[in-house]
Amino acid sequence: MLNRRLLEKTIEKFGLSLDDEAFSRLDTFAEMLAETNKSFNLTAITEPDEMTVKHFADCLSVFAFVDIHESSSVIDVGTGAGFPGMVLLLARPDIKMIFLDSLNKRLNFIEDVLKATGVDAETLHARAEDAGKDAVYRESFDFATARAVADLSVLSEYCLPFVRVGGSFVSMKSADTDGEFENAKAAISVLGGEIKSINSFNLVENMPRKIVEIKKISQTPTAYPRTSKKIAKSPIK
Repeated sequence: MLNRRLLEKTIEKFGLSLDDEAFSRLDTFAEMLAETNKSFNLTAITEPDEMTVKHFADCLSVFAFVDIHESSSVIDVGTGAGFPGMVLLLARPDIKMIFLDSLNKRLNFIEDVLKATGVDAETLHARAEDAGKDAVYRESFDFATARAVADLSVLSEYCLPFVRVGGSFVSMKSADTDGEFENAKAAISVLGGEIKSINSFNLVENMPRKIVEIKKISQTPTAYPRTSKKIAKSPIK
């Protein structure tokens, strides 16, 4: 399913590589994604080479810019089909991963992939704004990840409450969003974060990407996260 040569060529410029076992796990994930997608829409990207680059190489690029140390705890917020969390986990099974999503059907797919690949992780069926107020999950993770089109100030309110002080929220972006980062600084500060790095690169030619690492420098005030309606209607400014 995955084009191994294309995948390795795409990630090698970031100093990354995969061993046979890691590639096999990722390939199993890709095959299951394509098959499940026939009956349940998980992704609009189904052509093998396109999936190899836009999903798998894209997610693996996180390792080039963010130091995810051994046995890090990570929550993948709004995981959907498992991006980036499943790719990160299958490449690095030492990661302690929780996949969070509000749709149980997606989490059933995630659990099927975990069983097929023999990798351990947890799933959490909840809305991010609810789980972010739960003492079990609040400020409990080394990293929160999100690969979403939402504005960074909105994403930060959903994700930063999960991150412990000293940890990071990692946001993956595809568009040229420099103005968005500037506009999100106030919200990030209110939520206890600070932009550590904005990494801009071309995944392949004419495919710009950004990986933003937001460091958690102080606790998130208890008022956050708010309800999804309030977050959408009145982003923090």
